[in-house]
Amino acid sequence: MPPLQTAVGILSTAIHKLEQNQFPARLEGATGQMFDYLAPEMPFGMRMLFANLWLFGGLVESQLAASPAANATIRTTTAATMFEGSIKDNVLPTNARAVVNFRILNGDSIPSVIEHVRRTIDDLRVQINPVGQLASDPSPVSTLNSPNFDVLQRTIRQVFPEVLVAPGQFVAATDSRHYAELSRDIYRFCPIWAGPGDLDGIHGTNERISIENYEQIVRFYIQLIHNSAL
Repeated sequence: MPPLQTAVGILSTAIHKLEQNQFPARLEGATGQMFDYLAPEMPFGMRMLFANLWLFGGLVESQLAASPAANATIRTTTAATMFEGSIKDNVLPTNARAVVNFRILNGDSIPSVIEHVRRTIDDLRVQINPVGQLASDPSPVSTLNSPNFDVLQRTIRQVFPEVLVAPGQFVAATDSRHYAELSRDIYRFCPIWAGPGDLDGIHGTNERISIENYEQIVRFYIQLIHNSAL
């Protein structure tokens, strides 16, 4: 004689609401700076788009949102990762628990994410609490008008002369966040070529880089140490 909705049903509805009400997209911060750097190097049509984001911003956002990798650079992402309910198939759950992972974009914060979750779920039966030791606000956007950025930019061009150098939004947590109080010049860069399908393997099946890229990484760090010592 089950009720019309169990704890699992209540929580499932809450998770569904979160997935259907994503955080708004924003072309600003490091992602906005990336377009400022790359736009002059693009064909005329793309240059016109990125030079007039006040008009074409919605179109650019919709195109970026269509790719999971690009979508993570323009909004705080929402990913339900864990779900727990009853201990047995014929026992009603007295409670249910879910974990939702948020990668917080600059401009948002832990309090604003919690408020978004509370407002979106709109159900007092669901308790909302931050969990885990990795919960932290996004790191500050690193400075570009710095001699340290110039060293990094020059090193990249020396080792990879065929590429354009531009800032970008890094969507993972690294230990560099512990140095945020020491310097604004923190650049989360690793010279890895990501070919088709390579991003899908990060922290998963068949995680890999090419032997050629491995050699380039070694050359890059040698050159970076040399340039930094000048």
